Amino acid sequence: MAVTGLCILGATGSVGCSTLDVVARHPDRFRVVALTAQRQVERLLAQCRQFDPMVAVVGDATAARWLQQELAAGGIKTAVLHGPDGLTQAAALPEVSTVMAAIVGGAGLMPTLSAVRAGKTVLLANKESLVMGGSLFMDEVRRYGARLIPIDSEHNAIFQCLPQDSSVGLDPDGVRRVLLTASGGPFRQLAAEALAHVTPEAACAHPNWVMGRKISVDSATLMNKGLEVIEAHWLFGLPAERIEVVVHPQSVVHSLVEYVDGSVLAQLGHPDMRTPIAHALGWPERIDIGLPMLDLIQIGQLTFEAPDQGRFPALRLAYEALTAGGGAPVVLNAANEIAVAAFLDDRLPFPGIAALIERALQVLGSTPAACWDAVIELDDRTRAACAVWLGNGT
Repeated sequence: MAVTGLCILGATGSVGCSTLDVVARHPDRFRVVALTAQRQVERLLAQCRQFDPMVAVVGDATAARWLQQELAAGGIKTAVLHGPDGLTQAAALPEVSTVMAAIVGGAGLMPTLSAVRAGKTVLLANKESLVMGGSLFMDEVRRYGARLIPIDSEHNAIFQCLPQDSSVGLDPDGVRRVLLTASGGPFRQLAAEALAHVTPEAACAHPNWVMGRKISVDSATLMNKGLEVIEAHWLFGLPAERIEVVVHPQSVVHSLVEYVDGSVLAQLGHPDMRTPIAHALGWPERIDIGLPMLDLIQIGQLTFEAPDQGRFPALRLAYEALTAGGGAPVVLNAANEIAVAAFLDDRLPFPGIAALIERALQVLGSTPAACWDAVIELDDRTRAACAVWLGNGT
């Protein structure tokens, strides 16, 4: 059995840690070549001590010096790089065959693109790469012969429910529509007037999944599902009207594919990211990760309902951005990142997240973004504009 050389971009986040948990159970199958982190350097140090990677990457030179000294004191010869250049180098290392792209937000775009241009197998947990890059990103995947396997539980479920000879980027034959399931988040049954008073702590208390703070807030606003609609469009070649969202509070059915003959295939499992991670790491084989069997009798019932886009307008805004095309998804993503950060810092109320995004789309959403330079420039412009609006309190 060939050993897979693995780079984990965002190793200290929830997806990165879950990936290393799977890897640790199969040391004969995987070799950790590179690990990266932005701020959680002490956790990265512990990971380096356990997995002894060739390369580690941190956010800045000061953190790099500290990590290098700590590693050297323990006799670990890991080379330490830092900054965006370090990330792109790690993703393209010749010893790496598979890259877990798990950096949250737009910061993950360039290192993920580096892995694509190096022809790697890319396990895509960074949905923002597709939201921002769209056709540009998929063109790079095809140009460089990279393999793209989705990690988001919803897209991985769809991937599992498609014919085995399907590849991402193509409209699968016989598919009528796909249905992305959403838990509904912690405020699914909260009255609209109460949303103005929810706290960051409440928004981050997801009822089913263990996730980072930014993604937890995105789940609470339903923006996470909106970004996933855009991601599904590019992954599976389907127009917006054939991608639907259904709220499923139990988070057991992870998504569904409906075929033209009326058949509906669904992937079920525990709400645990190790399942899609293990599927992607082992694909096309299956590997054991020690999860208990799914007990449907104990679960008792599976329920479904329509999303409330009145109380949670972020989902509507994402559909509108996908339909508008051009630079609108870039604006949507950048404004959302700024708005969520402001909410987490208690500088913006919960309903203000969608309001700021809508304003950004109205002002900048029609800007074209036909090349990578234009994408980056529009991303910067949107973040700057949102920062000004927040600073002015307008």
